[in-house]
Amino acid sequence: MFKTTRFRSITVLFGLLLAGACSAGSPDTSAQATYTNGDQYVTLPAPYQRVSQSGKVEVVEVFSYACIHCAEFSPYADELRKTLPPGVEFKLVPAPFNDAWVPFARTYYAAKKLGVVEQLHDTLFQAKFQENYPINSMDEIADFYANHGVNRAQFLKIANSPEVDAQIKHDLALIQTWGVDGTPTIVVDGKYRTANVKSFDELAALTKWLVQRELNSKGK
Repeated sequence: MFKTTRFRSITVLFGLLLAGACSAGSPDTSAQATYTNGDQYVTLPAPYQRVSQSGKVEVVEVFSYACIHCAEFSPYADELRKTLPPGVEFKLVPAPFNDAWVPFARTYYAAKKLGVVEQLHDTLFQAKFQENYPINSMDEIADFYANHGVNRAQFLKIANSPEVDAQIKHDLALIQTWGVDGTPTIVVDGKYRTANVKSFDELAALTKWLVQRELNSKGK
């Protein structure tokens, strides 16, 4: 069973995030799995709110470095990103659900600005949840990045910048618009949000199914 963190609380039991089950990238996944709107996934109201305006179908994982289930899902997310069809892009949005999670949202944007997200994304999860490295405060997080070759002062300057403040405010509004209250959650094209799932395999499979559904609707 997954756990979720809701607004203004730290961690609450959460019985299943979002659903999925179908073979990767197969165009007739609908013949292999059936998902119900309002159960395994939710169709969001228009106008659909996306992260970018690239024109590509967008897969967004709402996550946090503070979330152990995001750490557990990370290998699935890595594989999912590699197997998405052409014309589909994978993005991350850090969830600033509460004060304890805000430093990790700042962390993501500082790491992104410094070009080290891909290099240290899984490493940070491993250090925090497998090696029990003390990573909670902004200073502790900065120490972690410094130990991996990142300029500590530059990292903190970016993480605490007005630009990142504005981005976090924007993310929170977007996440609320999507109705996301737990992590990891997947939002496809700002149109579909995953809901009740039983496993990370299902979450990844449902995402692929929703992606194919959206590609089909666009005639791609």
